[in-house]
Amino acid sequence: MKDTQINELRTAYDAQLRGVTPPGGSARMEKDGPLTRVVGWHRGFVTGPRDLDVYGAELDTLIARQRDFYAARAEAVEWKTRAHDLPADLTDRLTAAGFIAEDSETVLIGRSADLAADPVLPDGVTLRRVTARSDLQRIAAMESTVWGEDWGWLADDLAARIENAPEDTVVLVAEARTEVVCAAWLVFKDGIDFGGLWGGSTLKEWRGKGIYRAMVAYRAQHAAARDVPYVYVDASADSAPILTRLGLHAVTMTTPYVWSP
Repeated sequence: MKDTQINELRTAYDAQLRGVTPPGGSARMEKDGPLTRVVGWHRGFVTGPRDLDVYGAELDTLIARQRDFYAARAEAVEWKTRAHDLPADLTDRLTAAGFIAEDSETVLIGRSADLAADPVLPDGVTLRRVTARSDLQRIAAMESTVWGEDWGWLADDLAARIENAPEDTVVLVAEARTEVVCAAWLVFKDGIDFGGLWGGSTLKEWRGKGIYRAMVAYRAQHAAARDVPYVYVDASADSAPILTRLGLHAVTMTTPYVWSP
C-alpha cells in the first residue's frame, strides 16, 4: 500500500475512531474540554482528538484534572495516546503527572473484503457466536489464564455491550470439546467505516494452529457482509506480524498511559 493510502487511512482513523464505543450497563461517557472519558468501567478511560490544541500549563491542568477525578473515585485510569498525537510533549507531561506507559501496540487497518474468508480451523475445534452469560464467563476465565491476572470484569463488559447493541457486538469463541481455547469480538458503530477487532487471545498450547487467523477471517467476512469497508485492531507485538501477513497495514502506534491510586 502506498504512503498516500496509509495517510488516508490514518486521517480516516483520526476522524472516526478517536471516540469510545458507547458503554453499556452503569458505565457512562463524559466530556472535559477536548477529552472524552469513561466512568464505570473496570478502570477509567480517557481519549481525545489527534490535536488537543491545549499547551503548557493549561495542558498540565487538564491532565491533573483527569488524574484527580479518578483519584477521588479510588480508580485507575488509562489515557490512550497515539504516536502522531499533538502536542508532541503530551506523553512527557503525562509521565510528569504520574502516568506510566504500558506496552505499545500497532494500529492496523485492512479492507474487510480482502480479509474475508471462511474460517479454517484445526481438527476438533469449532467456532460459534455467543451471547449467554455463562459463555461470557468462560471467556473471562480463559483470558485470566492467558494474561495471568483477574479478567472477571470482562464478562460484565461484554454482557453490557451485547445488551446495549446486540447487532453491533459479535462475540466469538473457538472451542475444543468443552474448553474455550480462543475468544474474539467484533464491534461496529453506526456511521463508522470500521469494524473493531478485539480480543483474539488464545491459550498457549493452542497457538500456531491457525485459530487466530480463522477468527480474523470470520470477523472480516461479517464486516464485509454489513458493507463496513474496513476492520482495525490495536495489535500486540505477537499479533502484529500475523495481521500484517494477512494484509492489514500499520498506520500508527498506540500506547496506554496509566495512573493508579
